[in-house]
Order: sequence, then structure tokens, then C-alpha cells
Amino acid sequence: MGAVRLKIIDLEHGDQPIRSEDGDCVIVYNGEIYNHAEIRKELESLGHRFHSHCDTEVILRAFLEWDTDSFRRLRGMFAFAIWSESRQRLLLCRDRAGMKPLYYVHDGHDLAFCSELKGILADPAIPRHICLDGLSYYLSLNYVPAPYTLVQGIRKVRPGHWLEWCDGAVVERPYWKLQFSPRQRPLPEALEELDVLLRDSVKEHLVADVPLGLWVSGGLDSSAILHYAAQASASRLKTFSLSFPGRSFDESRYFRSVASQYGTDHHEFEVDPTLDLPASIDDMMYYSDEPSADAGALPIWFLSALTRKHVTVALSGEGGDELFGGYQTYLADKYSSTYRLLPKIARQAIASTASLWPSSNEKISFGYKVRRFSTGSLLSADAAHCFWNGTFSEEDKHRIAQLPVGQMIGDLYRGISNRDLNRYMEFDTRYYLADDILYKSDRMSMARSLEVRTPFLDCRLMEFAAGLPLDFKIRGSNLKFILRELMHGKLPPAVLRRGKQGLDIPTHEWFRTSLREILLDVVSAEALRATGIFDVAAVEEVIARHMQRREDLGYHLWGLLILLLWANRWNIDFSPARQQQEEIYKGLPVH
Repeated sequence: MGAVRLKIIDLEHGDQPIRSEDGDCVIVYNGEIYNHAEIRKELESLGHRFHSHCDTEVILRAFLEWDTDSFRRLRGMFAFAIWSESRQRLLLCRDRAGMKPLYYVHDGHDLAFCSELKGILADPAIPRHICLDGLSYYLSLNYVPAPYTLVQGIRKVRPGHWLEWCDGAVVERPYWKLQFSPRQRPLPEALEELDVLLRDSVKEHLVADVPLGLWVSGGLDSSAILHYAAQASASRLKTFSLSFPGRSFDESRYFRSVASQYGTDHHEFEVDPTLDLPASIDDMMYYSDEPSADAGALPIWFLSALTRKHVTVALSGEGGDELFGGYQTYLADKYSSTYRLLPKIARQAIASTASLWPSSNEKISFGYKVRRFSTGSLLSADAAHCFWNGTFSEEDKHRIAQLPVGQMIGDLYRGISNRDLNRYMEFDTRYYLADDILYKSDRMSMARSLEVRTPFLDCRLMEFAAGLPLDFKIRGSNLKFILRELMHGKLPPAVLRRGKQGLDIPTHEWFRTSLREILLDVVSAEALRATGIFDVAAVEEVIARHMQRREDLGYHLWGLLILLLWANRWNIDFSPARQQQEEIYKGLPVH
């Protein structure tokens, strides 16, 4: 067992692995435990004597005292492994929200594990075959939900779970599960509690023995974090942002307004097509482990590079949209229930007409929204929610990759009992947040030796949000209602009024200009044919429709580009998937 440590707390004495005094137990760990001082004090009262001030030793001693019951005591982001020599027992554990990654492969008796997929692939005995289920999820969702990966046999420990290996047998169990179970309560009381929770969480997330700053986008979530950080910090804060040429992507007037209000030492970087984007994409791929079809990973790559020049830790606003209802897709979910009262033939006619809407280079143009909404409303409510946030539909996947139309998306909803919009917030918190939003944030920042902390994902805040009445989050067409109410009078009015923007790149435009060459070179007929999975003519039609401005398919093409770059970088073999595909299709009717 080994670890490469980014030193944040106790720079002198926290080197890993750390052993117990008798040498029987050893730990390797990645992350931050924000309540480690509180747990340490309790353990000292029980007779434990510490040799460092780092949180790694706290995790180990808590495990020695309470075994797996210790995991639910930890507040923070973490992935760790603890080996017990006397019991020949290995424990793997991952934080509640899935902020830190943890991969493993269990092959008969043996088990390999790592916080990076490439660490497992370093073993030449591990086969590098594409996973057909993982590929299907990737094309639909833009990410691969745990426990799946894109490599057959390699899995991810689920967020909020621990896994035990003992004598060749593996079991995985949850130690925490977030369920959205609203209860009625007075709004003033909820606002007061949210204020206290946010203040305490941000204060805990500011503790570090290294320079620290904040990512600000000018949106509600990051601005709220900045407000509470300014209250808790006696020194001038450093803030970091990205700007883009083009009005639909640029948020500079918002984040400059917030940075000015709080007098921060502000830094920003402009992302534009004059940068060496192909080289940056190639570098990004090495650190991504699994490909992310979310083009927002690229600006985070640049933002992390800018930030690391000045600080080692950055606070960010991830989690606010999932917990408090901030995505436009929730409004689509809400309004589609009424829209579906129209006869299906009428909805099909509207979708057909919407497909003729002119293309646009805008971020998410009105025409793009109309097309996606009308097409998604032909699906079931659960499938539509994933379609609005994803790219390829089930029929699209079957067309371009000959993947069977199945119930894979439905499988992800098992265990989610809510039937209102809380259903989709719980889904997004469980999957989209962990395997897309936090995935890209962690990989891109850690590649730059930068630690990103997310105060909204304090488990107390998550549980609070999951228990709020729905109309505290979405009231009419107002998203994140309670958070806007809390920040009223604190943040600039323009920030409070604006809708969700999201960090992204102009994929529609760049694939028609600066990224055209790399797209056509990587997603070539030869490369597609070599996989034996993709239908060359069908994929070329997707490219042609985009290039000829018949449709805006930049997000679809980004996913294909990144997938093939990744497969080539890590020599992923598609042939076993072809055989599996043939088995699936035996006896099935031709579509």
C-alpha cells in the first residue's frame, strides 16, 4: 500500500502509510476530515495517544476504537484503505457524496484497488476490455454511474459505502444513505437553520495550513460560499474565475461584481480558441481516468491551473443545484407532466416541427431547449429527466452503436421512492453529482495538485436539504427559492435574479472551427470501424448534421471525441464487447 500526499494539514508529520503502534493496522488515505479535531478529542478521552496532528491518524484510531461504525462519524471528503495484518482483512471506504474516487477489481481471490483507474491498469494482468454496460450509460448520461466503469471488471466503490475483503471474499455495505423525505416546517425556522449550517460548514472548510482561495462564477452557490467565507476570514480572500469570449458563455460581469463587493484579490483567465486546445485536451485525458463527456471538464482544467499558481486549496459551490433544486431540467420535469396531457400524435408533430429550428452557437439556445423538451416529453418521465441532462437517446444509441434499447436507466431509479421533483433531485445527487460534477472537479484539480472543497456537501447540510418541503426549493418557476431568500440583501440583485448558467465551453461553435480538425481526425471512419461497435455511417451522419448546421450536436460529438481519445490512450479493447453484443442480439427482432 502506498500514497502520494498533497500536504494540507500537519505538513511535517502526516506522511503515509500510517501504522498503529503495534504495527497491526495501516492506512492510506486521500481527502480531508473537517471534524477530525472533534473526533481526536473524544479518542484522547478514551486513552488514545496521537503522534501527529493530521486527520489520517484520526481515521485510523477511530477505526481501532469503533471499527466500521467509525465511518459514519467522519465529516468530509475521503477515500481510504485500512489493512489489518492479524485478521488479514482489508477495508475500503468512500465518502458520502462521492467527492473522492475509489476503484477496485476483484478477480476470484485477489483484489486490487486505487484512487485512480490508471493505478489499476498499471498491472499488466488486468485486461483492458470495454464494458458494454458502462458504454451504454456513458452515451446516455455523459458519465458512468457507480459501481460501473468503462473497463470490464473494474468497479467503483459506491458513495457512502464501505467494502471488505477477507480471505478472497468481498462484501460491500452502505454506512449512509441520503433519502429525500420532506417534512413541513415554518420557512423562517428553515432559513435560520440553513444560515447556521452554511456558516459552520464554510468555517470548517477554511481550515488549512496552506494558502486558500475560492472559485467564483457569479452564480448563487459560489457567491453564497464567498459571503460566508468573508464573514469567517480575517484576511483578504483570493478568488478565481474564468471568462469566455461571447455573450452566452461569459459570466464576467457577475463574478466581478461579487468579487468587488467583498474586496477580494481576484484573478481570472480567458478561455478562447487561440489556446492550444488539442494539446490541453490530450493532457486532460491522461488525468481523467475515465472519459467525461461533460465538456465542462476542460474549463476546470484551465481554472485549476490558474488557481494553483496562487493557492493549494479552493472552495467551490458544487452540490447546491442538486440539493436545493437549481437545474432548469427540474422545470422541464415539472411542466412536462402537463404537456403530456396532449395526445401523443400532437407531441410527435411538435417535436418534428421543433427539429427544424435553426441551429445556433449559443450556449443553450431557446431552439435547443425546445427541441430537447419536445423530444424528451415523448419519453417516460424518468427517461426524460436523464435525456434532458444527457445526450444520446436510447434510439440514438441503437443507431450509432447497435446498443440494445433496454431498461438500464430504469435500474438506476431503484430505491428512489419519491414521485415528485424530489425524485429527480435525489437521482441527481446520487449519480449526476458524484459521477459527473464531482468527478470532473476532483480529477482536473488534483491533476494540478489543487484541493477543491465543497461546503454545500457537508452531510448535515445534505440531510437538511433532503428534508425540506419541495416548495422551499422550487416555487413556481423560481429555483433554489430558500437559498435566494437567505441571500436576499446580502448579494448583488443581478446575482440573485440570474438563472443557472454552468461552466462550459462553446462546443457547438468550436467543433465547426478550431476543434474541427481534431474531431475529424479522432472520430474517423477508420477509428470507428476498428471498434467494431460503432456504425460508421450513422456517426458520420451525426457529424454532418452538426457541421451543416442542421442541428446543434456539439455535446454529442464531445462525448465521442473524448471516448475515442481515452480508448486510444489506454489501449482499450472493444472486441469482447462485440462478442457480448452479438450474444445480446441473438434471437432479437431486427429494428
